[in-house]
Amino acid sequence: MVYFPEVADRVHYEGPSSRNPLAFHHYDAAKRIGAKTMAEHLRFAVCYWHTFVGTGQDPFGAPTLVRPWAANPDPMRRAYDTLDAAFEFFSKLGVEYWCFHDRDIAPEGIDHAESCRNLEALVKAADGKQKETGVKLLWGTASLFSNPRYQAGASTNPDPHVFACAAAQVKYALEATHALGGLGYVFWGGREGYETLWNTDMKREREQFARLLHMAIAHARTIGFTGQLYIEPKPMEPTKHQYDSDVEACLNFLREFDLMGHLKLNIETNHATLAGHTMQHELRAARHAGILGSIDANAGDELLGWDTDQFPTNVYLTTTIALELLAMGGFTTGGLNFDAKVRRQSHEPIDLFYAHIGGMDAFARGLEIAHRIMEDGRLDAFVTDRYAGWSGPFGSDVMSGKATLDDCDAYVRANGEPLRRSGRQEYLENLINEYVL
Repeated sequence: MVYFPEVADRVHYEGPSSRNPLAFHHYDAAKRIGAKTMAEHLRFAVCYWHTFVGTGQDPFGAPTLVRPWAANPDPMRRAYDTLDAAFEFFSKLGVEYWCFHDRDIAPEGIDHAESCRNLEALVKAADGKQKETGVKLLWGTASLFSNPRYQAGASTNPDPHVFACAAAQVKYALEATHALGGLGYVFWGGREGYETLWNTDMKREREQFARLLHMAIAHARTIGFTGQLYIEPKPMEPTKHQYDSDVEACLNFLREFDLMGHLKLNIETNHATLAGHTMQHELRAARHAGILGSIDANAGDELLGWDTDQFPTNVYLTTTIALELLAMGGFTTGGLNFDAKVRRQSHEPIDLFYAHIGGMDAFARGLEIAHRIMEDGRLDAFVTDRYAGWSGPFGSDVMSGKATLDDCDAYVRANGEPLRRSGRQEYLENLINEYVL
């Protein structure tokens, strides 16, 4: 069955003057930006959960999305149909990668053993689809938040029996990711947090979370999985507070529990804003610490205080993301995964193409702009000049640990009051506009 008949072959680049809504206006996969093509820089991935399993249901209304691949009442037949639709979509959109939760691609069985058999069967089918289309797995993960057993957390649960369920599920999800040649594996601790501290042993729960991660690292080594492991920060929702709330909380966690060097971060825009940060801040903090690994590309509505997971169309946002990505030297095992969902009113299958095309075009423009800003050099030169004093004799002595408080006192007495220098924020904002506009 053909699920997207409106796209006969695949979406092509037609340039900015095109009025075809099923064409790329800015994303030209083969176009070189510096030393790499756009495709190599951006490494786009489509998420399985929102795109093919999402229904449009929200707390106030029933499902709205029309999904022909979800019509079969038999769960396994429906899973195979969904896989067919997904790989038709990946191929026609022209992306190289996809991402999944274990319960996205295979239905949960009546017990753990049946769930494992279901996953093994769908992984085999997905492997065939990958070989047929050339689409690769960016990363996999386990859904450790949807089953009622995880109502009080997965690895952080008060009951070790639930911890065992979570660990066993990670085992099979990690093995599924390995079997599909996944470049990474993500831990999203959706319920690894608390609703109230009155019934919570926070110290124990954080130790349990770390223990699961160490077990997963050991198992990855055992099965020969060499992909990158990631934590995905988020401050709250569905819990009141999640232990991996933002980049700096994750950094503290990784350092405290001897996990640095084993895990990097998969950072999502909407999670950054929920944490009270810009995406630029979260990416910069992770990049400076050497733990920026992958990006979930979406956006949140700033007028709504929850995770709306909208498609990113703001070129200022995509430019700041691309600047951090270029400054890092580009992705290694990571990529740009569209962890985004169409709106409830965009209920037809074709709307999935419009949404992804828009996001890919926005990132293409952001990449071009970011590359020109870096090539121009004025932004970097301004920042370098602003901190130039730290390269002088006194600044170098402070940062190398040679200077004492007495030395600082002597320096002030010899040099008097420092001159104030403008931060030139408006000038720099105009500089960015020079390229965006």
